[in-house]
Amino acid sequence: MYRVEIISNKSVQEDITDALEQYIPNILYTFVPLVYGRGEEDYKLGTTTWPETNFLLITYIEDNYLDTVKAVIVGIKKKFKSEGIKLFVVKAEDI
Repeated sequence: MYRVEIISNKSVQEDITDALEQYIPNILYTFVPLVYGRGEEDYKLGTTTWPETNFLLITYIEDNYLDTVKAVIVGIKKKFKSEGIKLFVVKAEDI
């Protein structure tokens, strides 16, 4: 099992969640709709100076879906090259 975290610009939120739901049957996830921070290129602080914001999606997936998640995010990144989209994966254990 893996813990997957996706941090991205709010502008692609729907594209990411729709694609995950399409390619991973019955995917369960936690969604944090408003995330502030600093990325490689700029800040996402929801202020006048830095108006954009991010979201965070956390899900736990079985090993056989890891390549699918990676492919979904690679596809979204290709489609939206100028948006910050990060995928982090950590091995997890269900106790």
